[in-house]
Amino acid sequence: MARTALPYSSLLPNSSLADPAGTALTSGAGNGGQIAKAAPELTLLRLSNASGGSGTATIKAGAYPPALAAGLGDLPVTVANSATQWIGPFESGRFLQSDGSLVIETSVAMTATAFRVPRNT
Repeated sequence: MARTALPYSSLLPNSSLADPAGTALTSGAGNGGQIAKAAPELTLLRLSNASGGSGTATIKAGAYPPALAAGLGDLPVTVANSATQWIGPFESGRFLQSDGSLVIETSVAMTATAFRVPRNT
């Protein structure tokens, strides 16, 4: 399988946002999700795990260039079964891919929502 496109749900200044359902991610290397035209410093991820067991979500290290700190490696985060974990914001210098995206892989099926924090707040 391929990575699933993970769209942004933009947080709105001085307003509200109905709780988005999220996007189902398939587990395994080369799968997961990808945020195109990512703004890592403005990105928060909400990951929900209902797979029946604990799993790991991995924010993949970027490519050099543009990610000067890609050598620091991936960021693995454990998400317990029936739990929700919030991750971010992220350093573009560590996680931005050469195509401008942000990549998430999971060890079990999870649901992800990418939130973009507005700059004008």
